[in-house]
Amino acid sequence: MSALQVGDKAPAFTTRDQAGKPFKLSSLKGKKVILYFYPKDLTSTCTIQACNLRDNHAQLTKKGFVVIGVSPDDEKSHQKFITKNNLPFTLITDTDHAVALAYGVWGEKKMYGNTYMGIHRTTFIIDAKGKIERIITKPKSSTHAQEILFED
Repeated sequence: MSALQVGDKAPAFTTRDQAGKPFKLSSLKGKKVILYFYPKDLTSTCTIQACNLRDNHAQLTKKGFVVIGVSPDDEKSHQKFITKNNLPFTLITDTDHAVALAYGVWGEKKMYGNTYMGIHRTTFIIDAKGKIERIITKPKSSTHAQEILFED
């Protein structure tokens, strides 16, 4: 995994959102961004995390944040995830893992004795100038918004 650090310029990328429309990180310049990487739509832990961000979305936007979720899922999967959980924020596709690789969150994982490649759950807080302000590795899914709002 890459070693992005606080203070680094956030890697630029272009991909698609849940509606299949082009999405560029640069379109959010001047805004504070919560870029959160999660492994898979419609799985229990990822749903808990997304719903925590949903339930605290008003507080996050009041603080000036734009929430963007990133996973390897396609648009159709993102649409189901958004609809089922009433998510008020954008989910972007990363089916080729290019965004995850640029942010250093795609790598080897182990579960039940099996080794495989996947997303390492990580959140990047990006300031209005496009610099990484904070990195939250292994966020707590059920209290993720609180980690963002209240941790220094």
